[in-house]
Formats: sequence, C-alpha cells, structure tokens
Amino acid sequence: MNKKQIYHIIEWVIAGAACGFLVWKIATYDDYASLWACLCGMGWQQWVAIGVCVALMPVNMAIEAWRWRTLIPMSFHEAQRQVYYSKLAGLITPWRLGEYPARGVLMEGQRNKGQSTKELWAKVLSMGAIGSATMTAAIVAAGAIALPLEIGNWTLENDYLYLIVAVTVLLGATLYSAPRLLRRWAVVSHRLVAVSLGQSFVRLACWCVQLGLVLWALGGIGGIGNIGNLGVLGRTLTYYLFVTVTPNVPIAEAGVRGAWAIVVFGSMNAAMAGVLLWVINTLLPCLIWPFLRKK
Repeated sequence: MNKKQIYHIIEWVIAGAACGFLVWKIATYDDYASLWACLCGMGWQQWVAIGVCVALMPVNMAIEAWRWRTLIPMSFHEAQRQVYYSKLAGLITPWRLGEYPARGVLMEGQRNKGQSTKELWAKVLSMGAIGSATMTAAIVAAGAIALPLEIGNWTLENDYLYLIVAVTVLLGATLYSAPRLLRRWAVVSHRLVAVSLGQSFVRLACWCVQLGLVLWALGGIGGIGNIGNLGVLGRTLTYYLFVTVTPNVPIAEAGVRGAWAIVVFGSMNAAMAGVLLWVINTLLPCLIWPFLRKK
C-alpha cells in the first residue's frame, strides 16, 4: 500500500471509532426522562430558540474553519472539511488532542511539491498549538473578567482559583513567546497570534449566544429578555471558563458540562441545557462530516 492508501484507512478507522463511541454514549445516557420532561414543557417560541441554536452550529464551525485557514492558508471548503473531521478524532482522544493531527491526516494527500511529510506535520502541529492556545486564552481571559462578578454566588476552593491564575499567566507567556518557540517549524508572528485570538473571541461569542438560547428554551434563565442580560453573560463566560480548565476526557465531557451548568446557573434545567448544547455542537458536526468528505 502507498502512503495515500494508508492515510485513507486511518481516516476511516478514526471515523468508525468515533461513530461507535457516539452510539455507545447515546445508548448509555441515563437521564433521558429529565431531558424529555424539559422538551415536553417547551412552547413554540422555545422550539424556535432551539432551532436558531442548531442553525448557529454551522456558523460556529465556519468560524473555526476561518480560524484554521488563517493559520494555514487553504480554501474555505477544505478548511471546513478538516474542521468537521477533526471533531470525530477529538471524540476518541483524551482532552481532544487528536483534533489537529486529524487535520494533518487530511492534508497529507495535498502536500505541496517539495514539502516533506516531516515539514507538513511540523507546520500542522505548530499551528494547531497556536489555534488551541488562542481559543483557550480567549475563554480564560473572558471568564477571568466575569469570574469576580459571579464568585459571590458559589464557594470555590482556593486551589481552583490558583489554577485559573496559573493557566492565565502560562497562556499569556506562551503566546507571547510563540514566534520564537516555533520558528524552527513554522512562521508565526505576533500579528498572526493576535488575529487568531480575535477570531477566538468571535467563536466564544457564538457559543454564548447558543448557550443563552438553550438555557432560555429549557427554563434555565427566566424570560427571553434575560439572554442579553449582563449577569447571564457573566455566568455564561464563567461556565465556559470552568469547563475549559477542568481536566476531562470525551467519555465524561457531557457530564462535566452538565455538572458545571448546575453550579453556575443553579438548576437541573441548566444541566440539561449543557448536555443538549454538547449534542448540537459535537454530535451534529460528526454526523455531517460524511457529506463533506472527498471521494
């Protein structure tokens, strides 16, 4: 077999494993009764809100494709193909570490003439590190601003607060040093890091709108006017901060999101919202990828 065939096999092994994981996750979820009760209590306005949230899923993925093609120039369609596929790989790897290598698998068949496999993978992993760091930095920065306003609502261990401070400092230092640290493998500038960071804030804003819609639809935040409320926005940013800095693996991700939703928003309906949003932004992209793949 040649390299192209090997990478094609890897591509489908990852897809098959991810689909198997999703089937198992759906089959073993043990709180369908609560979710069904929430859905049954919704009116048409709430269903429209859920529909808008689902419609924002491809917007969310398009923003990620936009971030990815900023780091590695390619067509928008190709960037989307890689982003949707990487969702599958992220499902079956701890801390979603497989997302960027999965994009490299798809890029392998499109290597530039004269570019070695080693050079391609060095660039993919370097730019992947930048993309991951800027997204995390955006979440942590926004959450760190919102956290002091919300911290009176819960009791947090000091160790957790120290962890957030440490992550913030580490990310800032890493991003500032990235052009020097990665110059051996990729061309990275402070301007590129700043652009990627700005794009990450745009994606975070999309997540916040989606979460606000699902929370309102399931009765987690009261009236529709509360979606734009600064208090709800602060809690939403804090929620994403906690989810991001809490170590978790895909097998427990939905549970982690639901648990933090209860802590931050204070209701079981919010936990259902966290789980439902995970389904919309994780399960649906995985189901769409087969329609985007190349023959």
